Amino acid sequence: MQTLNANPNLALHPAPTAARVHASLPQLHAPRNPAREASPPRAPDHVRASRRMVDSHGRTIRDLRISITDRCNFRCVYCMEPDVLFSPRESLLTLWEIIRVARIAENLGVRKIRLTGGEPTLHPELTEIIAGIRGSTGVEIALITNASRLSRASLRTWKHAGLARVTISIDSLRADRFARLTRSASSPEEVLAGVEACLAEGLTPLKLNAVLIRGFNDDEAADLATLARRFAIEMRFIEYMPLDSAHAWDASKWVSAAESRRAIEARFPLVACGDDESSSTARTFAFADGAPGRIGFIAPVSSPFCGACSRLRLTADGKVRPCLFSTTEWDLLPLLRGSACDEDIADFLIDATWTKQPGHGIATPEFRQPPRPMSAIGG
Repeated sequence: MQTLNANPNLALHPAPTAARVHASLPQLHAPRNPAREASPPRAPDHVRASRRMVDSHGRTIRDLRISITDRCNFRCVYCMEPDVLFSPRESLLTLWEIIRVARIAENLGVRKIRLTGGEPTLHPELTEIIAGIRGSTGVEIALITNASRLSRASLRTWKHAGLARVTISIDSLRADRFARLTRSASSPEEVLAGVEACLAEGLTPLKLNAVLIRGFNDDEAADLATLARRFAIEMRFIEYMPLDSAHAWDASKWVSAAESRRAIEARFPLVACGDDESSSTARTFAFADGAPGRIGFIAPVSSPFCGACSRLRLTADGKVRPCLFSTTEWDLLPLLRGSACDEDIADFLIDATWTKQPGHGIATPEFRQPPRPMSAIGG
């Protein structure tokens, strides 16, 4: 498979044809039950003694993504089928369990916490979760949302509680496509109203995410890029990944970051910003004409960024996932609901981090799609 260069300039290569991509990427296997182990193997003593979450490849965890619910009011085609069953509420993390993990994680070096889902704004105690994390830690708190339920009043409440910034998903500006893609009653206008509300309440820097799918919305790259210029924010394009609940990911629908960039540059020439952190998921560009806003490209398929990954995930049902594409997850819930002290939980998180694989290996023959979809893992 022809790929992007793994560097900030994202050098453009001729876009691989759908046939070539389909032939070069591995065939996905049927869904399996994830391997949910009660306890990870013990990390080396010197790693435990450091009181930091470091994996066996030398990467340090600074970003914890906590899924607070697996429920969502969208059924996006690249994520969740309409008939997906949600976890029983009693199996989901409680308010106090979320706050406790956040506090322990900060003591282990975490500096950013992203609240994800599902759709986190569906959680009835979202304000209390934000306030509890803020009252117990000094971490930056961010929220990832589809923006369908945002209002100035709710955003003001969450900001007062401690929310620092928001990331919003928007995959199409056309109402008909948006409805087909999200399988919801929402609209692009509602999402853009949410963007304006976030900006008005000062929840910045605001980022927008779009997943482009060939034959569906890939002709909207430049149109979506105009949002960066219109709102002076970062518009990011994420490569289509095998994380759907139907396990029907089709490589022929994959659109590379290079192809997306070329489509945008046909209208708006770009220049590399060159200031991305090594652990950043995106490579960012500014508009060559000096217009406000940035364009980001997240290319996990064509240009993996695993080597500097600083992220750990906690699912809504209390499973620690060292990688988005992990096929093994570690069950923290028994410790949270048992007699474990904070040090026990810290050791568990250190041990789980030590098992983090070197990379997801999407473009290798050994790749296996995770049994659980993005909605159950947390974005």
